[in-house]
Amino acid sequence: MPGEPQKGGRRRGAWICFQDECGFSLLPVVRGTWAPRGQTPVLTHRFSWSRMSMAGVLAYRPDRSRAKLIFQTKPGSYNTESLIAYLTQLRRHLRGKPVILIWDGLSAHRSKDMKAWLATQRHWLRVEALPGYAHDLNPMELVWGNLKATELANLCPDTLDDADTAAHTGLHRIGSSYRLCFNFLDHTGLRL
Repeated sequence: MPGEPQKGGRRRGAWICFQDECGFSLLPVVRGTWAPRGQTPVLTHRFSWSRMSMAGVLAYRPDRSRAKLIFQTKPGSYNTESLIAYLTQLRRHLRGKPVILIWDGLSAHRSKDMKAWLATQRHWLRVEALPGYAHDLNPMELVWGNLKATELANLCPDTLDDADTAAHTGLHRIGSSYRLCFNFLDHTGLRL
């Protein structure tokens, strides 16, 4: 992060929030696993492209005193309208405190309607864009990777509700660990 937003965030007592979206489906996230010799693991699943999407924010206090994982899942994909609703809920969750939101260049983030909405939210929300092709600077990418390598790894759910339950379990696990949330930030090399 450039120095000025960092200083402004500290001065305003703002939450520093990294946001991202991710999807999952009934197709399993295949990962290597262990099995007794001669008993090759077999994944049996429904071949279905039904999808769920997740939106998440890793929110940090500038003094590193707190970290929060705020997430939401929904059927289908996120668009400008659903992201505006998510950001409205984020404000309520952070009790109206100032927010510096850092996100990627998703088209819904750059849409005309999103820009118009953001212009009306300047009293509490400031947005900074990540550089293009810089997913390694967003700690939320590490959240998704951890979730897909643990709770969603080799999962063959029968319904999207089963997959959603597994995703919520993993996201609650990650969000309840202050240490894990800050390890994701530290892995990016960014400082608050």
